[in-house]
Amino acid sequence: MTDRLIDAYDGVLADLDGVVYAGPHAIPGATAALERLAGEGKSLAYVTNNASRSSEQVAAHLRELGAPARADQVFGSALAGAELLAGLVPDGSSVLVVGSEALAECVREQGLVVVGSAKDEPAAVIQGFSPTLGWKDLAEAAYAVAGGAVWVATNTDLSIPQERGIAPGNGTLVAAVTSATGKSPAVAGKPEAALFLTAARHSGVERALVVGDRLDTDILGGNRAGLATALVLTGVDSGRTALGARAEERPDYLLASLSELYEEYPAVTVDGAAATCNMSTARASESEVVVSGREDDVDSWRAACAAWWAVHPDTATAAAPAVRFEAAG
Repeated sequence: MTDRLIDAYDGVLADLDGVVYAGPHAIPGATAALERLAGEGKSLAYVTNNASRSSEQVAAHLRELGAPARADQVFGSALAGAELLAGLVPDGSSVLVVGSEALAECVREQGLVVVGSAKDEPAAVIQGFSPTLGWKDLAEAAYAVAGGAVWVATNTDLSIPQERGIAPGNGTLVAAVTSATGKSPAVAGKPEAALFLTAARHSGVERALVVGDRLDTDILGGNRAGLATALVLTGVDSGRTALGARAEERPDYLLASLSELYEEYPAVTVDGAAATCNMSTARASESEVVVSGREDDVDSWRAACAAWWAVHPDTATAAAPAVRFEAAG
């Protein structure tokens, strides 16, 4: 039997929003694909920048949607941030936690002591999102950071989706402390490598495949961690945005859905500025990609990406080329 994509890996590190669910509903076919991993002998871990909910709360939500999930399969930026912090300060150090109780518990589990004020002269500050944070909390963080405390942020997401719309995320709160102190934190969450390495290590995965829907967080973070990456086209980014991605945000695979994990990934051949994937072909120039194939066929985008990336291998900034489709054959 021809090897399927999943056969090359012993586990999947999956993002949540845009991969497992979109809004309040599971993405069609996603939960079935995730459920199948266990029967294939593959491990499954979820990676999320959320630092305000405990692993069990996230797992319970996933189970409500029909996805397989245990608390020990959920890795948020709270755990990654606490582990990152533990490597920067001596065991037993005092830490000012600016965030949720879930984050504080992760810090305690690392053998660190949680304190409530900059007046306690903490050795470090760890900052994560919580909807209850206010000015006084940010002020305490600023006082401690300005006083020389080590500073770690669980993530720097500028926005966070809420039922009523998009609201400021942890990154905006971190920026407030940066503005007050002129300092920047070490960051654990996506798109940094720490979160992915934490999830892989705790899951015992040696050959992990990172699956996400965002180039700037999931794919960039997976690439920085030295892991294989797959962009699934069920969320934020598309074949078109992948085409124009800067080099460090380019995925190893493009998947129309999670079910394609169990299919052979089609060969993509590159010859100079031309690329072929199944019946689709593409040719790139300095500013354009001409594709022979259907626009709604992921093979067309696989070929287009391969051709464009071959011509522009080291792009440091996102650049969207013109794309022209021609009828195949």
